Amino acid sequence: MKKKPIDPAHILDTALQLADTCGWERLHLFEVAAALETGLDDIARHYRDKDDLVEAWFDRADLAMLSHARNPDLASLNAEQRLESCLLAWLDSLAAHRAVTGQMLLYKLEPGHIHLQVLGLMRVSRTVQWWREAAGRQTLHLCRIAEETLLSGAYLRSFVHWLRHPDEAPVDFRAYLRRQLRGGPLPLLLQRS
Repeated sequence: MKKKPIDPAHILDTALQLADTCGWERLHLFEVAAALETGLDDIARHYRDKDDLVEAWFDRADLAMLSHARNPDLASLNAEQRLESCLLAWLDSLAAHRAVTGQMLLYKLEPGHIHLQVLGLMRVSRTVQWWREAAGRQTLHLCRIAEETLLSGAYLRSFVHWLRHPDEAPVDFRAYLRRQLRGGPLPLLLQRS
């Protein structure tokens, strides 16, 4: 009898649930396979290593943000409000496994994981690009480059703050995020489109 294929989303969800208990560092793929009553070969068909699970987790957050961009109410907001709303949707999708998400980042930042750090920089760039798209940003050329750079800083500061302050009231975090979006020359760029 042929075994039913394992859904990649189910593998990721199982890994996250296990990591909630043991931590990302202590999570092993053989434990994920055991929890799913399958073999490592079934895991490897979808995920080459633990970092592929991390990428899938952040891909899921990117998709949640892009899905949020369909909200017709976004069109009535100004640029700063659209960016705020979209980043909050991204963070909300990670909230169920916030501690593990932070552990994933620490795992990527370990000194021996230079290859993961390079991939992490590419991930930041990709997420910021999707964030701009979700918020309907239309800046071009030098303005786009400056905006991407400033938004990358705002994104990283806000993300790290969100990870480090899990008990912070949502209204306080929103105020922090707004300060990030209003700091420096970013407001001038946001007025351009």
